[in-house]
Amino acid sequence: MEQLKTVTSDSHHTNDSKSQRWNPIHWKIGVLPVPIYVAVATIVLLAAYFQKLPADMIGGFAIIMVVGMLLGEIGSRIPIFRSIGGPAILALFVPSAFMFFNLLNETTVNAVSNLMTTSNFLYFYIACLVAGSILGMNRTVLMQGITKMLVPLVLGTVTAVAAGVGVGMLFGYEAKHTLFFIVVPILAGGIGEGILPLSAGYSAILGTPVADLISQMIPAAIIGNIFAIICAALLKQLGLRKQHLTGNGVLVKTKGDRIPTSVDDNKPVNFSLMGAGLLVACSFYVFGHLMESSLHIPAAILMILIAAFCKIFKLIPSQLEQGAFHLYKFVSTSFTWPLMVGLGLLFIPLEDVAGIISVSYVLICASVVVTMVTTGYIVGKWMNMHPVDSAIVTGCHSGLGGTGDVAILSASDRMSLMPFAQVATRLGGAGTVILATFILRWLGL
Repeated sequence: MEQLKTVTSDSHHTNDSKSQRWNPIHWKIGVLPVPIYVAVATIVLLAAYFQKLPADMIGGFAIIMVVGMLLGEIGSRIPIFRSIGGPAILALFVPSAFMFFNLLNETTVNAVSNLMTTSNFLYFYIACLVAGSILGMNRTVLMQGITKMLVPLVLGTVTAVAAGVGVGMLFGYEAKHTLFFIVVPILAGGIGEGILPLSAGYSAILGTPVADLISQMIPAAIIGNIFAIICAALLKQLGLRKQHLTGNGVLVKTKGDRIPTSVDDNKPVNFSLMGAGLLVACSFYVFGHLMESSLHIPAAILMILIAAFCKIFKLIPSQLEQGAFHLYKFVSTSFTWPLMVGLGLLFIPLEDVAGIISVSYVLICASVVVTMVTTGYIVGKWMNMHPVDSAIVTGCHSGLGGTGDVAILSASDRMSLMPFAQVATRLGGAGTVILATFILRWLGL
């Protein structure tokens, strides 16, 4: 009788679950029930249509969160596409297509622009992720990870350059053009931090207008970023099928195959400590910004170095580490897809890609990224790192700077690797720009 009651109860529970699944009232977009989402989206879109949307953080957040939730949900539900970074690809390139076809009015663009550029939301996001992930990380793993990752990064860059130039020559491209205008832009560390200074250096040497150089190099960076996202998503699937190849966000292998952290994942959130963690994250970035002009090192790298220094020498109390870690979890969970909507609107110019794209061009870009990721996988495995995670971090060198890091790590569900991704992107990109400019001047082209 007891068993019969249990079975009956279980069957009722199963039936209730099935009925809820097919009941639109219980459907969700992101974390919002569909009726609530529709009501919120209607309000925001009507305000945008009638140009009543506030041109500030409130209006900007309203737009990117409404669109980001929807695109992230759609991308995560399309079979096969979701396995190659569908949510990240949609969140970046659908808004970019809106801009390309002039589907957005000036009020909407201004609201997002003020949030992303004036308020610098991208670096707020990165600062929170860097501070929280570093302070929540095991000290030994942090030190080993930063030192060890430089080897696959350097070897990956060398092999990626060789592969890209080789494939370019195979398709009839001149080696010098392939190197300086396709391969190097992919590895330069993004548009703002890579292509813009690179184009300025090229312009001084070649005498070509900067604008013309930028339009030639941006397509390679964007296409390379797409392939890096796809590779990251495929590596995630590999890790799910073969758990021994991945640390699920931990770069260096540790004894007992346990993910080491210095904070308690299950500890209840303390909102006061979370606010203190926000101040710590902001102070790390402000320090980097303060010292950038004196040390001639990008603020994002200095932010990582000071966070790592504080962690290694235990300068931050454990309670503040916990608060910063909870802030990192909140920001990475809530703002990833919305952030990519803003980045797609403002920093992914589809018109530049459409004007230069060809099958051979795409294959050259693909060869650079795939070689970079493959080298990161092989070298990482050889150096006692988790090969999947090593490959993902190395692949960030071929992404669009901070924009690419967010997209690549979100596609692979490994936001905890953000500090290492930033090192790969910033240091790798800066080194590539400096070396490429020096070689171009030395060759006297």
